Amino acid sequence: MSQQDRIEDLDWSKTDGLLPAIVQDADDGRVLMLGYMNAEALEKTRSSGLVTFHSRSKQRLWTKGETSGNHLELVDLLADCDRDTLLVLARPKGPTCHTGTDTCFGDTRWPPVGFLRALETTVRKRAEDDPAESYTARLMAEGPKRCAQKVGEEGVEVALAAAAGEREELESETADLLYHLIVCLHAAGSDLDSVLRVLISRQKP
Repeated sequence: MSQQDRIEDLDWSKTDGLLPAIVQDADDGRVLMLGYMNAEALEKTRSSGLVTFHSRSKQRLWTKGETSGNHLELVDLLADCDRDTLLVLARPKGPTCHTGTDTCFGDTRWPPVGFLRALETTVRKRAEDDPAESYTARLMAEGPKRCAQKVGEEGVEVALAAAAGEREELESETADLLYHLIVCLHAAGSDLDSVLRVLISRQKP
């Protein structure tokens, strides 16, 4: 059974018409919150592109961010194998929790790989800043060739540190290289998703 089939044939009977909906950040992987959806909330979520729940306390539909503006923009919907739980992949526009934290579980840390996505988001925002006040904006303003030059310089530093067996220096230089790679991708009109798709396509079955 495909994911689409499972979404269209959910088992609403086990929990009196309400399914738990786990919301996960589509970019950095953090679990943002848990809500409940009935069929109407699910339909509105899919049609509007904004994550909508059934409020058990107010007994009505509730679109996340309807008063605060901190919406959850829908990326994808998945059903579990029993068709009675939903995984909602979304991009948050502002803090998810009413207390002001990024998630309803506090300011949880990014999964290590997920932090690269968070860094990419930061780079994208910094590109719009004043070049006089932001190194990232200044580098982007100088164009793809300058960004590529920095990647080359940092790559050499990584190689030298690795050859010298200097672990701390290697880790520091690799961090610089990863940052400059993300900036270079953005300057060239690409992103991490595109690179990851290439890597996935190369993976042997």
